[in-house]
Amino acid sequence: MRYLSTRGDATPRKFCDILLEGLAPDGGLYLPERYPQVDAATLAKWRNLPYHELAFEVLSLYIDDIPPADLKALCAKTYTAEVFGTEEIVPLRELEDGVYLEALSNGPTLAFKDMAMQLLGNLFEYELARRGEELNILGATSGDTGSAAEYAMRGKHGVRVFMTSPEGRMSPFQQAQMFSLQDANIHNIAVAGVFDDCQDIVKAVSNDLDFKRKYKIGTVNSINWARLLAQVVYYFAGYFQATANNGKPVSFTVPSGNFGNVCAGHVARMMGLPIHTLVVATNENDVLDEFFRTGVYRVRSAADTHETSSPSMDISKASNFERFVFDLLGRDGAKLRGLFEGELGKAGRFDLGKDAAFAQAAERFGFRSSRSTHADRLDTIRDTDKRFATLIDTHTADGLKAAREFLTPGVPMVVLETALPIKFAETIVEALGHEPDRPKRFVGIEDLPKRVTSLPADAGAVKAYIAAHCD
Repeated sequence: MRYLSTRGDATPRKFCDILLEGLAPDGGLYLPERYPQVDAATLAKWRNLPYHELAFEVLSLYIDDIPPADLKALCAKTYTAEVFGTEEIVPLRELEDGVYLEALSNGPTLAFKDMAMQLLGNLFEYELARRGEELNILGATSGDTGSAAEYAMRGKHGVRVFMTSPEGRMSPFQQAQMFSLQDANIHNIAVAGVFDDCQDIVKAVSNDLDFKRKYKIGTVNSINWARLLAQVVYYFAGYFQATANNGKPVSFTVPSGNFGNVCAGHVARMMGLPIHTLVVATNENDVLDEFFRTGVYRVRSAADTHETSSPSMDISKASNFERFVFDLLGRDGAKLRGLFEGELGKAGRFDLGKDAAFAQAAERFGFRSSRSTHADRLDTIRDTDKRFATLIDTHTADGLKAAREFLTPGVPMVVLETALPIKFAETIVEALGHEPDRPKRFVGIEDLPKRVTSLPADAGAVKAYIAAHCD
């Protein structure tokens, strides 16, 4: 399998090269040259596999430069009951008739990001050891990516992590998970700005090819194809659990700000997984909802990016969205470059709604979208607790609210859980009047000593920090 850039660079690259590289040299995102296809016979063969074996089967379709025995061992090492709490790894629960919750938050940091990040840490360590090299990971987080990456990379040989986050914009629990880590290879950088500023810094540093090569900069954000690929697996797992043996289609609702999680669903659908609808659930930062309703992609300024009670989706520049638009445009890299470097760069927006083919294309890819407010989240949290004795976090509440708007008779709707409620305790208290349960290992985490550096929203300042801590 070879990989190409969304912006037109077709220089063939293998999986392990892009694993360590992140962004393509032309500023685009990597995608496989084609999506491997799975048929009914393959799905039948995979249906009852343990999760780590299912992960191997899916990943091996895209990875041919790691020996199969090694890849199988990496999957088995990653997806264990000890790490994820259950043998099923991602157990499915029917909440109400036809509506399911897929549990993705039983990993070390209580968020779905662990599903991919734990594998990414093992892949990095494996490949760096093979090459005898080191890697400096630069990341941006709006809440859960940072802690998932740091817990996956802490103590890994040959890896340093430099994680940027918007200063004061994460929940106290999220901040404590990251900033309380004292490992020498973990560096937290609080940026004076919003998440989009952090994401812009990561892209700016990655696009400085001389700096990137000198300091061996890699990424763990979902701009890294390996992370997105790992997320494809739980769509297959959710499908198998929701459909028994009938082979009928299933729909998924995905809380999404950066379009990474739902982009993995798009990949699964392109592979042939029978997905009826992919519902994108947003909060008040509704850039993606606006696009799927109108065809207009309009980036907001930092001042217009709302601080909400589902903060991991407080994003106005959905970095993975480019991958979907590439497919939407028939994989025309030149046309995509014109949109993202031309129209978007100059006007902060582009409009595909004026294209008569847009509605047909959007329909073909099966996307729908919805928007939630703080009041919606509170109502959904209260209702779910009262009727089903189930406590959900704020982002999952956004998803559940959206899911109910797009139910189709006879088609199971699977809502992807985002995180455990304790990560957003303040809103749970507002909704229910009491704190959510807290795993014993996180009792008192907010009171632990913090290790974090504050920097301005400036790529130069971050590069200087990295250079000072790599020499």
